[in-house]
Amino acid sequence: MNIILLGPPGAGKGTQAKRMIEKYGIPQISTGDMLRAAVQAGTELGLEAKKYMDAGQLVPDEVVIGLVKERIQQDDCKNGYMLDGFPRNVSQAETLDKMLSELGQKIDHVVCIEVPEDELIKRLTGRRTCKQCGAGYHVVFDPPKQDGVCDKCGGELYQRDDDNEETVKSRLKVYKEQTEPLIAYYEKQGKLRRIDGVGSIDEIFNRIVAVLG
Repeated sequence: MNIILLGPPGAGKGTQAKRMIEKYGIPQISTGDMLRAAVQAGTELGLEAKKYMDAGQLVPDEVVIGLVKERIQQDDCKNGYMLDGFPRNVSQAETLDKMLSELGQKIDHVVCIEVPEDELIKRLTGRRTCKQCGAGYHVVFDPPKQDGVCDKCGGELYQRDDDNEETVKSRLKVYKEQTEPLIAYYEKQGKLRRIDGVGSIDEIFNRIVAVLG
């Protein structure tokens, strides 16, 4: 089963991805992780990607697609895989479809976790991190025992720059602009599975399992 996982920042994709990997026994393929691994390994595509990364530029689609192609032909992908963070736009989705069809493969399901924007803002702006040990908290969903103090080491908790409301809103705007056309693209193919991303982790996971079977 080949799956693409979509959803805005704060939708809980990371949490659900871990559970899906365990249940279905398929690897999660994150383009970010893949790029870092290829650079570290010094592969041809990795060195190519490094040139762009060092210059602070986006890695071109053909390099990313090349990495995805190499990765999905590895043994652990025989029973399927889950793409996370790719494709990010319709042009990447079209290139991916073409590449998969050359390999005699296709995407079976596109799982899209949907959460209202005000809920996403509440989730993302409420995150706090310990300066000393890096432990994570949330002012609403997982507060520390003492306000602003880490339970584990007593360190000071802070809000990351990219978790303030202005930055969060601009991240959601980028997601909307890039990814909404992608949602329509897969809906047209009959592969889109919309998941209500509000509720407990278990409730959301059960909804995913219900559509994937």
